[in-house]
Amino acid sequence: MRAADVQRRTGRKDVNALVASHRKPKQRMFTGSTARTAATLALASAASATAFDGVGHAEPALTPAQVKAKVDRLYHDAEVATEKYNGVKEKADSGREALDRLRDEAARRTERLNASRNALGSLATAQYRAGAIDPSVQVALTSDPDRYLERAAVAERAGDRQAAAVTGVRRQLGRIDQLRAEADRHLERLASQQKELRAHKARIQGRIGAAEKLLSRLTAEQRAQYARQDGHGAPAAAPARADRTDRTDRTAPDAPRGGPVRAPNPRAGQAVSFAYGAIGKPYVWGATGPSAFDCSGLTQAAWKSAGVSLPRTTYTQIHAGQRVPRSQLAPGDLVFFYSGLSHVGLYIGDGQMIHAPRPGAPVRVAPIDQMPFAGATRPA
Repeated sequence: MRAADVQRRTGRKDVNALVASHRKPKQRMFTGSTARTAATLALASAASATAFDGVGHAEPALTPAQVKAKVDRLYHDAEVATEKYNGVKEKADSGREALDRLRDEAARRTERLNASRNALGSLATAQYRAGAIDPSVQVALTSDPDRYLERAAVAERAGDRQAAAVTGVRRQLGRIDQLRAEADRHLERLASQQKELRAHKARIQGRIGAAEKLLSRLTAEQRAQYARQDGHGAPAAAPARADRTDRTDRTAPDAPRGGPVRAPNPRAGQAVSFAYGAIGKPYVWGATGPSAFDCSGLTQAAWKSAGVSLPRTTYTQIHAGQRVPRSQLAPGDLVFFYSGLSHVGLYIGDGQMIHAPRPGAPVRVAPIDQMPFAGATRPA
């Protein structure tokens, strides 16, 4: 074969190879179920990579001590919200009572207004019937001038009574309008307070729910141990020493025995006795007895049994009596804790109090050293 033929044939093969390479089918992209499977695998790989990178990790495991500390804080926050709820509820209850009084007064005045209107209508009808003829015509028709003068005087008095009745009706209408406007303002405030109540209620329930969820991480034994604590976000203080200068005289037993205690006066003694009788009853936020209490509900109920009316909240109860220093505490005094005055108990002597601690912890005796002391009040 000649060299020229070989070159021509070789060149044709190269051209054919080049054309064939361009005619090869391109690789197709995934479609249908194949594409979905590939996307799922890709997402899974990305999620795994993200998890390993430390971006999407779960909450780290907490030690029992950390769980208890977080639960203490949640319960404390719930009690702060509870006292705010109690304060708003007290205002709402007072506002509702005021609104009812306004509505009752408006209804009574409306009844009197209707009676006045009826009397005015009767007077006008009688005057119309009697005074259809002009007095001058009457005098011309009557042969007795004295009788005419008598009729004229009666008509004048009737006119005066009618004018007074009209003035009275106008005055009553104005007062009723004022009452209705005032009732509308009370209604607006009440609606705002009810909205605030719902917000506080949701906050309380959220804190308690989060605390219960955290407690579920503990073992049964650990939960039982926590239930024996008051759980107010403060570490337990060391036991009080016998030589403490701020320690009161032993005017009450250390443990609940339900018997009478020596107190400054009979009312204080009755309040303490009531608190002893409440020991073991559950804590329920917003409750004032008789079957359950929150902290300020217990102290309010205890002193109510002694005939003394206390406000509803911790931050108002502290002003309901004489402030006393810690060194002069006596049974029946109200003892307050935390800078925000969010907790209160009833002092029973010997450095002890009876209080409603928190959800899951019933009314019990506890040392006042257990929480940061904020002040004390002796109800009058």
